Amino acid sequence: MKNFIRDFLRCGIAGWCMEICFTALDSLRRRDMKLMGQTSLWMFPIYASAVFLKPFFHLFKGTSIFLRGVTYAVLILTGEYVSGSLLAKSKICPWDYTRSKWHIKKIIRLDYLPNWILAGLFFEYIMTSKKSCPPEDA
Repeated sequence: MKNFIRDFLRCGIAGWCMEICFTALDSLRRRDMKLMGQTSLWMFPIYASAVFLKPFFHLFKGTSIFLRGVTYAVLILTGEYVSGSLLAKSKICPWDYTRSKWHIKKIIRLDYLPNWILAGLFFEYIMTSKKSCPPEDA
């Protein structure tokens, strides 16, 4: 249980940081050198739910990085669709992909697949790397 909580917190914080950096980099496109990033409190538990990918990390250990990344991306897109649909029903979904031609019901963007591949591999790294994990008896 301690490992689950540690990984839940680690994934939530990592997800927030990735989102803030990603949205800040979008400022470059608009030539806004303030590089202001943003996120929502709702995003913490959504990113933290990457902890449920951990069994897949062990299942796919030893397979190609591409297969692992695509698998994680599909699972993440599924989670984004489910969580986004639930939040949209209450009109509190913090994202809206209407302006993208690659959106599905304004909730997921297929052109973000490469981003989710990288995010999934990053979550795999932070939850399985010996360097990022304290000793079990600590």
